[in-house]
Amino acid sequence: MQHDEYRHHLAPLAGSECAFEEAELQRRRDTVVKAMKDADIDALLLTAPADIFYLTGYSTFEVAVHSALVMTADHMMLQVPSIEVGPAVTCTRVEDIRSYRWEGLAEVLAPLTKVLGEVGECIGIDPWHGSLRQGVIDALRQRLPGHEFVDASALLHGIKLVKSSAELECLTESARITGRGIEAAADAVRADATDSEIAAVGAQALHQAGSEFMSMQPIVVAGVRSSVGHLNHRRRPIAADEPVFLEFGAAWNRYTAPMMRTVVAGRPSARMVEVFDTCRRIYDALLPAMRPGASFDSAARDAETAFESLAGQAYFSGVFGYAVGAQFPPSWVEGSGFIARGQSRCFEENMVFHLPLCLRLPGEWGIGCSDTVRVSADGGVPLTANPWSLTAG
Repeated sequence: MQHDEYRHHLAPLAGSECAFEEAELQRRRDTVVKAMKDADIDALLLTAPADIFYLTGYSTFEVAVHSALVMTADHMMLQVPSIEVGPAVTCTRVEDIRSYRWEGLAEVLAPLTKVLGEVGECIGIDPWHGSLRQGVIDALRQRLPGHEFVDASALLHGIKLVKSSAELECLTESARITGRGIEAAADAVRADATDSEIAAVGAQALHQAGSEFMSMQPIVVAGVRSSVGHLNHRRRPIAADEPVFLEFGAAWNRYTAPMMRTVVAGRPSARMVEVFDTCRRIYDALLPAMRPGASFDSAARDAETAFESLAGQAYFSGVFGYAVGAQFPPSWVEGSGFIARGQSRCFEENMVFHLPLCLRLPGEWGIGCSDTVRVSADGGVPLTANPWSLTAG
């Protein structure tokens, strides 16, 4: 049967795989619609998988294809390729689902042009996200010369930054599973094991505890390789007394609460302890600074003061925290907020950040330790339960 007919036959399963109650999704949509009206935006054209999920529940591991959500004050149209009809029907309660042949990308233009042509002239888009294909937006501008396509990325970012109780429950579950995975991996650290073996132990624990497919697979690197950011396990043996860097993030209804930990395969050196203690000082400076009304910039400055003694010796990315929530591969970074210099947005209660505190001595090793933290009325409260120790057990 053809994809249109397939969609029709799946109708009895509509919404059966949706991760959230309709009331939660409607609350999100109502908040977005109000923000659209305040910004004089007539419709949103969303293509980022996490944005579409946030408003509809649409979830899939195939995020490399074009999918789009057109949202107005009173209507939603979800456009997916033929291979995604199943998730579109079962994971959402959207009534207007339009599919195109997977191999026929040009077929997306006519439906989008028709729907967008029937709304007002101001269309909000996220021009900074890679999911918005240049060919699609160029063609829409040509076909709709009377319409204005404006940058609305900040609109949804500002809303997604503050988590609802349903979202906090998902992040709490992710934090629990993340901890199980890191604990299992840490217990498996030993000289002569390979980084891949440690990753396998951690991944098994994550999946056994209930994680879905993750936005990033477990990260395990040791020794000099841990001094280089964003390398990963590669069948490399661990030497005695080397630090082994672990960074895991389980997915629960697509929400991820990541955690970093470093475990030494033997005895930590005095230098390792010094770097580790600096990570802890930064963390201890951040938590009280993450209070409602304080700016991301001010928290970063407090953290920089704690880092000052090693600033000329260790590399740090400059981002002391980034917002996390619901995401899809290839990253669990939400992208809606960063604790860093120059970021003037202020903390609000129930924002959630991962604090990626990893200090790297180039050519030697790196030490990283982190928690995912919720903003409370009194400051940061960890969701993950990092033991903050360089040894396992």
